[in-house]
Parts: sequence; C-alpha cells; structure tokens
Amino acid sequence: MHSRNWWRVVLPEDWENAGFGLYIHWPFCQAKCPYCDFNSHVAAKIDQHAWAKAYLSEIERVGAETQGRILRSVFFGGGTPSMMDPEIVDVILTKVRATWGMANDIEITLEANPTSVEAGRFAGYRQAGVNRVSMGIQALNDVDLKALGRMHSTKEALAAFDIARATFERVSFDLIYARQNQTRQGWRDELTQALSMAIDHLSLYQLTIEGGTAFGDRYAAGKLRGLPDEDRAADMFELTQELCDQHGFPAYEVSNHAKSGSESIHNKIYWKYGDYVGIGPGAHGRLTLNGQKFATETHLTPGRWLKSVNENASGESERTLLSSEDQVTEFLLMGLRLNEGVDLGRLPDAAVQKLGHKIKELTDSGFIVRSGGLLTATSAGRPVLNGVLRHLLDD
Repeated sequence: MHSRNWWRVVLPEDWENAGFGLYIHWPFCQAKCPYCDFNSHVAAKIDQHAWAKAYLSEIERVGAETQGRILRSVFFGGGTPSMMDPEIVDVILTKVRATWGMANDIEITLEANPTSVEAGRFAGYRQAGVNRVSMGIQALNDVDLKALGRMHSTKEALAAFDIARATFERVSFDLIYARQNQTRQGWRDELTQALSMAIDHLSLYQLTIEGGTAFGDRYAAGKLRGLPDEDRAADMFELTQELCDQHGFPAYEVSNHAKSGSESIHNKIYWKYGDYVGIGPGAHGRLTLNGQKFATETHLTPGRWLKSVNENASGESERTLLSSEDQVTEFLLMGLRLNEGVDLGRLPDAAVQKLGHKIKELTDSGFIVRSGGLLTATSAGRPVLNGVLRHLLDD
C-alpha cells in the first residue's frame, strides 16, 4: 500500500463527530490594538446595509452546498461585531434560520468590546437570537488597559459586564496575562477578581508578540520592556490552571476555561475538526463535500471582499482540497489542544501505527498519555504543546 493511503481519514463524513458551524467575520474596529494580528480595520463610515446584503448572499451561496445539515453554532467575530446594528444581526440570523436546520441547543455568540456596548444594543441582539456574548475586557486595571491600547476603563468594562449578565444567560470574557511588568501576585489578584465575576466561561491568553503588529515593531526595536521571561510566563500559566480549578472553571482547552457543560460549542467544532463555513473578509472555513474536505479562504481586505461578493457572487478567494496527510495533521494540531484529547479511533489503524513510535517517545517523556483510544497532552505537555506537536508530526 502506498504510504499516502495510510493517512486516509476513515469516514468521508468524519466532520459529523464534531458538528457544523458558521463563522461571520465583521472586520471593523474603533481602533487597532497594538498586540492584535487579526484582520481588523478602522473605518470612518460603514454602510451596514451593503454589508448585510453581502452576508446574505454568501449564506445563500454556501447554504446551497450544505443543504440538509443541522447548524450547531453561529459566531459573530471580528473586529468588533458589537458595532453592528442589532437590526443587521437580526436580518442575518433570519436568513441563517431559513437556510439550515438549527440544533435545539444552538449557540449564537457575538463578540463585544466594553466601549461599544449599550443596554439597548444588547437587548436588540438578544431579541435577534444571540444567546451568548464574548467580551474583550483584557485587563482589570486602567494602567494595563492603556498599555494594551484598549479604549475602555475598568469601570466601563465592569458596567458593560453587568449589562451583559442581565441580558444573556451565557457570558464569556477574555483576559490577557504575562503582560509588561505584571507580577505573579498581581495576576493572582486580578484572576481571583475575574473568577468571582465569571458566569460560565473565561478565555485567558498569554500575551504573544506577533510580527506585523505595533507591539511586534516595538519589540524588534528593543522598546517593549518588562515582558516576563519564559519561566515567569510558565509560572503564571500554572497559577492560572490552579486558580481556575479551585473556582470550578477547569481548562477544557489550552486557553479556555468553563464550568462543566458551558464549553464553547463553536470553538469545539474547530478543535474537534468539524465543518464550518467562514463568511466575511479573511474568514477561513473547512467543508466536507462529496466525501472530500476543503479549506476555504476569503479575500482579506474589506473592500475587495465586498466587491467580489457583489460582482462575482462569492467572497471566496481560494478553495483547497486537503490531502489525507493535511487532514490528519490538522486533526491532531487542533484536537490535542483539548484537555479531552483526540479520539484515535477516527483514524485508520495504519495511520495510528505509523505514529506509534512518536507516541511512545512522547509518552515515555511524560508529555502525552494514551488511554484506550484517546491521546491526551499531560499537564507537563500542555505548556509546551507546540513542541509536542512538532515532534509528533515530524517525518
């Protein structure tokens, strides 16, 4: 048998193990944060009705390819989707409901920044069908908020959180740690406060310096001082796990913590290697069609994406057939981020056998554990997961 066939994914409809989701990218922000490498843009004027028309056209296009599927999640990401008028969100979700069947427990999330939150807007989103909000708070003190380029104060963030809590049953928020000049005790105090506020979900990210961002440029010029070294950052990661466990918010993924049963359905579709539609500038997707899995990409810049939808009836810029090797690689890259690990039963025995010696090496080193058909990163492996994955997948 040719070695390429060893990696063949078992079932053409393997995505059904994780489900089907929809991601809608709103590319606009009030300001660009210095650490952000997402596809976000500042615009003086936005014709929201023109954008709504384009989103509806894209939903119709991809909906025609995926008829009969049950949608498990919708995620409005960005950018700052809470800049969208509630009536636009309502129009989009009405189209979504007319295009796909909806799971009884469908999760419909909208990302929000505290500076763009008003009680009337949140009520409008709720009325449109949004049932979960994810808030980009990022820090709980004003000095660090300013250093992160955020436009809100701690007081504004807490007020916005109170509005969200009064409007939605499910509320998540993000914090960034391992920030400039942050101490272990400072992070302990801040995280303890966050956990006392939290409803059911927290996303806790270590500050990473990405090329092409304002922070990246400052770092390259030696002007971004006070960042923790690897040992201090690792210590903060361990503290994060410890405190969250104590408060009933264990990690279910490297950077995401939730009460039992409140894990993000949408994000788990990514990590468990389901199918998802990506609509909007720079949005990515994974679609299984006629037994083949494709990676989809869209035009990156807002103007070009909008023009392409209007003129070509598609914002998609590229659709790539994923090889069997690509699929197995992505399956492991995404799935090992989850604390529950990956189900090796979704791969052919021959593929698992091919990985066997690498699995044994990493198991002997204490970085992963294999229990029955599950492969899971250990507490020692999770902080160095990128290295674990490189070793596992290196030919």
